[in-house]
Amino acid sequence: MADMTLAQAEIGETVEVARVGGDGALRQHFLDMGVIPGAHITLEKYAPMGDPMEFRVHGYQLTLRVADAQKIATRPAVGRHAYPDAPSQRVTHHPGLGETDSPQAAADARTSDHSNPVPKGEVLTFALAGNQNCGKTTLFNDLTGASQHVGNFPGVTVDRKSGPIKGHPDTDVTDLPGIYSLSPYSPEEIVSREFILEEHPHGIINIVDATNIERNLYLTMQLMELGVPMVLALNMMDEVQGNGGTIDVNALEDILGIPVVPISAVQNEGVAELVEHAMHVARYREAPARQDFCAPDDNGGAVHRCLHATMHLIEDHAQRAGIPTRFAATKLIEGDERVSAALELDANELEMVEHIVSQMEEERGLDRSAAIADMRFSFIKRIVAATVVKPRESRERERSRAVDRVLTGKWTAIPTFALIMLGVFLLTFNVIGAFLQGLVSSGVDLFTVASDEGLTAVGANPVVHSLIVDGVLNAVGTVLPIAPIIVTMFFFLSLLEDTGYMARVAFVMDKLLRKIGLSGRSIVPMLVGFGCTVPAVMSARTLPSERDRKLTIALTPFMSCSTKITIYGYFVATFFPGCGGLVMCALYLLGILVGVLVALVVHKSVDRSEAVPFVMELPNYRLPSAKSVLMLVWEKTKDFLTRAFTVVFVAAVAVWFLKSFSPSLQLVDSAGDSILALVASGLAPLFSPLGFGDWRIATALIAGFMAKEVVVAMLTVLFGTTAELLAVLTPLGAFTLMVFCLLYTPCVAAIAAIRRELSGRWAVGIVAFQCVVAYVVALLVHVAGVLLGLG
Repeated sequence: MADMTLAQAEIGETVEVARVGGDGALRQHFLDMGVIPGAHITLEKYAPMGDPMEFRVHGYQLTLRVADAQKIATRPAVGRHAYPDAPSQRVTHHPGLGETDSPQAAADARTSDHSNPVPKGEVLTFALAGNQNCGKTTLFNDLTGASQHVGNFPGVTVDRKSGPIKGHPDTDVTDLPGIYSLSPYSPEEIVSREFILEEHPHGIINIVDATNIERNLYLTMQLMELGVPMVLALNMMDEVQGNGGTIDVNALEDILGIPVVPISAVQNEGVAELVEHAMHVARYREAPARQDFCAPDDNGGAVHRCLHATMHLIEDHAQRAGIPTRFAATKLIEGDERVSAALELDANELEMVEHIVSQMEEERGLDRSAAIADMRFSFIKRIVAATVVKPRESRERERSRAVDRVLTGKWTAIPTFALIMLGVFLLTFNVIGAFLQGLVSSGVDLFTVASDEGLTAVGANPVVHSLIVDGVLNAVGTVLPIAPIIVTMFFFLSLLEDTGYMARVAFVMDKLLRKIGLSGRSIVPMLVGFGCTVPAVMSARTLPSERDRKLTIALTPFMSCSTKITIYGYFVATFFPGCGGLVMCALYLLGILVGVLVALVVHKSVDRSEAVPFVMELPNYRLPSAKSVLMLVWEKTKDFLTRAFTVVFVAAVAVWFLKSFSPSLQLVDSAGDSILALVASGLAPLFSPLGFGDWRIATALIAGFMAKEVVVAMLTVLFGTTAELLAVLTPLGAFTLMVFCLLYTPCVAAIAAIRRELSGRWAVGIVAFQCVVAYVVALLVHVAGVLLGLG
């Protein structure tokens, strides 16, 4: 019988992987996620729109698109699961949280050489590494407290958080991005690998989800191959024990040859012991006792012979390149181009490696990448059989399955998502966020009035007076009222992210967004854009692909943010009384339509590549860590304020100067005599085809660069009365002006966020692009209105 594909599996059916198709980094990612020949995999459900698919493999939930599942050949599953659980009747010794051998006793067992410790006074550096959703952020917060600082990994938009361990000022822990392997599939994996290889930390703290140890140990084995002193943190051990499971920690430590410490990061249990072990192995340079995971007796020892022959061949090259020999040999066999280039092998040596690999493939019956992945998972199988006893189904998994019947159900997923996001928006923009924003705005206003009166009382120079009140305090008044929105929005997004719900949102919406070249993960930033562009842009940093991140950020300003409601409300009340709801709805729908059309055009012309494959783990639902959520909110808020203020301040001073001085650099009494008015008068004819070629409107649009609500403030000042505005604008002109305001440049705070996430060039490009799109769409609307006799 011919092999079927994974896409042909029935819901609830378990099949065995026969062959993994595809090529390049994607195929390697399949293998790293455990989709290897011989693995048993069960189809659990389809997304509500029929794509992607959710599978269970190696004890965890994995999503694949139908098109990717078609690349994986399967056959009926026969016999036991390829990676069975240990016999449930076996009783093992299980130390309590943090209860392991002392660092010295464990070191003696590993027969370490203590003759060359790290000199006292030298800062001990650590890399904190682990899979996504394993509690890494919570552990990092436990380790560093509030002493962390945030930087950026060069070359990619990935946060680099680091800080000293509490109570140990001579240490520095860097929180690496959450990854599943050290293969070059995503920017995060490359960043983590290069940090460890090039920054040479004294030690690695590898955090592992103990409830899903099979999945997590795959990364552990690759980290051990690097030969860096390392300690393993078995997190969520409280859940393992609560479900009636056990892990023989001491046996696991003996097998791996590294310290293993059971912890609960959420409850901060076992962390002190973890720090003690980590500092010991780093101080005394204790490399893992085991780095060899191949078994000579398996399948004739083909992989074993291939690995050791390659290590012998490249040893001198690896030493010159500063790459651990075992790690270099494994990656070279897998076909890792980065490692191959770094080793600088000559043609004869490369040919010899290929001969060795070809012989292994022939003997093993698997290709090079699949053989290495199978070696690792076979070793993990033996570890689990020897050290782990766990129940067939954890309470967390049962709970997640029950919740998913609603949150990812065919008929309930999208309505539930809409209700949840509606609740988040209402609480952010109408209740909590609005209340806090009002308090901040009132405080800024009071301070501004007090400063104005104080400067007047002391007889301050008019220029200085105007600079402080209209320039500096205007900048403060632009940025600070946005901060409560940022805080509230990220608080709710962090809650949804920590519970595991955001991964489900991406799963549900992927098929819809893929039609415009995006993945399901882009839906959240785009929805947040309806509230405020700034947090929308900032939330896009969670997207795994740089391509998706850039396209999503470019689209978020087309979503009609809440501050534009000020503009809509002003013009609707003046020109469209009685039908404001219809006009507002039309504007919101137009913004969505333009965003979709822009994405389609870009996807079909400029960038025809598809969104990154949807290969993603769906974690169990868990209660979020209050400490982690609050620290994340504080970090995002601080990051926004420090970075946005620089750009906003410069822009505010520039706008103040243009509207306060005449071309002869004299302080003006009327805005109509200012440089800004002169510039606006020059631009006004450009807007005549759109139906609003008055210099005062052009002035308001330029000032709207600071914040969209400034448009209304400027129009009120410059026109004075509504009657004067009605004399200049027709209803069609007013609607066209609203369309232009909907689509043209985002506010300066949003531009600052775009600059932060991408670059200054991207920020300028997006501003220019949006202004062009706004002009073209407004022109089309105006022409259509004239042709329909609405002008």
